[in-house]
Amino acid sequence: MDTIKCMSAFVAVASQNSFTKGANQLGVTTKLASKYVQQLEQHLGAQLFNRTTRSVTLTDIGRAYVERCAPLLDQFDELEGLVQARQSKLAGPIRITAPTGFGGKELVEAIKSFQLAHSEVDIDLFLSDQLVPIVDGGFDLAIRFGELKDSSLIARKLLNMRVVVVASPDYLEKYGEPKHPDALVTHNCLTRSAMTDPEQWTFLINKQRKSFRVSGNFRANSPRAVAHMAVSSMGIGRCPLYTVQQHIENGGLKVLFQESEVSSIGLHAVYPPNRHLTARIRAFIDHLVESYSESYSENYSDSCSES
Repeated sequence: MDTIKCMSAFVAVASQNSFTKGANQLGVTTKLASKYVQQLEQHLGAQLFNRTTRSVTLTDIGRAYVERCAPLLDQFDELEGLVQARQSKLAGPIRITAPTGFGGKELVEAIKSFQLAHSEVDIDLFLSDQLVPIVDGGFDLAIRFGELKDSSLIARKLLNMRVVVVASPDYLEKYGEPKHPDALVTHNCLTRSAMTDPEQWTFLINKQRKSFRVSGNFRANSPRAVAHMAVSSMGIGRCPLYTVQQHIENGGLKVLFQESEVSSIGLHAVYPPNRHLTARIRAFIDHLVESYSESYSENYSDSCSES
């Protein structure tokens, strides 16, 4: 039995008078919180809660125990934080989930440099284009783009990623370069099905946001797929900067309407509320902020986020 975890679960449930709310406070499942409390009761040989289908209340023994238990947990957290703050060597596991496209390259590059500096940190990376549950999946951290739909999670913004309109020099030579967004109607536009409205591209025209309807013969849920088609001169694409930056730098793609850009996508490090972040997780998040600030500093945009 992990005494600290069991005591933490007990105090959380007691403070919320609910296993569900207590579990949410800890960032664990209700089933796991209940298991921890049961283990504590079995260890102590005493019933700490009166349970009914509608309520959870402390027994007399439970009230006495929580009065002594809560201060001990506070002291333990303070002591652990002190040790971690003074510990120069980071070690231990970090379980991360991230989207396939970004995680397979850009995130891996940041992980590589972090592990070169902290070789005793073990990274377990799970890539998925589905929204993976952090708590139930046993993850310490999730890296996510766009608006966060789960308001119960804590997020730290790593950066705002520019969304750029691009085309290859060969495509522009063959079909002409549009000088204004309204000319996109005459071009084959490569769209992303993951967008709220893939056929509506928004620009800043005369300091006002204006949407233009586009169309084309290719749509994909992967921004890298759109970027690849654009590099192959199949049309004009609109992609997050990370998918096309290398092609822009080597001349394979040209950015269009740069002065009219209006959109960016927030990149966040996300974790459950009230979950104690170890020194290694905090250091890793700080590393991501620094890494991406350097990678995209010249291309960084604080423009309005668009889902």
